[in-house]
Amino acid sequence: MRLVIASDIHGSATWCARLMEAIEAEAPDRVVLLGDLLYHGPRNDLPEGYAPKEVIAMLSGIADRVVAVRGNCEAEVDQMVLPFPCMADYALIDDAGRMIFATHGHVWGAGFHNSVDRLPALRDGDVLLYGHTHIKVNEDVALPGGVVRAFNPGSVGIPKDGTHSYGVYEDGVLEHHLLG
Repeated sequence: MRLVIASDIHGSATWCARLMEAIEAEAPDRVVLLGDLLYHGPRNDLPEGYAPKEVIAMLSGIADRVVAVRGNCEAEVDQMVLPFPCMADYALIDDAGRMIFATHGHVWGAGFHNSVDRLPALRDGDVLLYGHTHIKVNEDVALPGGVVRAFNPGSVGIPKDGTHSYGVYEDGVLEHHLLG
């Protein structure tokens, strides 16, 4: 199973277009979107190329491959304009039986960089995918029953470190990739 993982587009058509190019090049089985897709939120400045309607059109073109979770900036109106579910958290199972828990990071998180320190019930070898902080993470988290991999792809639209990014998951390996 090959996944492209992206978070925090925040309505940036400029950077969403770059993500679409990356998705085409990566040829994933699924695209996991970790929330905050269309709206920039009250705490953020407008991202470069802010055009939510253009982002809707781009994401609609890959709707058959998208698994999307609700971010803290999503609202019911977002679900009305997007042709895929985007209002819940999801758990996927990879080919090796690992659970991949996809969330935004404002309810469930790994505790890195001021993210919420509240993990769901995961087992040794499972994966937590989250966004929200706009900061890349690829680290192990020790739990009483084993070790979980925590992965934050960073932000497509408003990165805190200045590098627009996404992630790729394949055969249990997670990597960060930069856009443009």
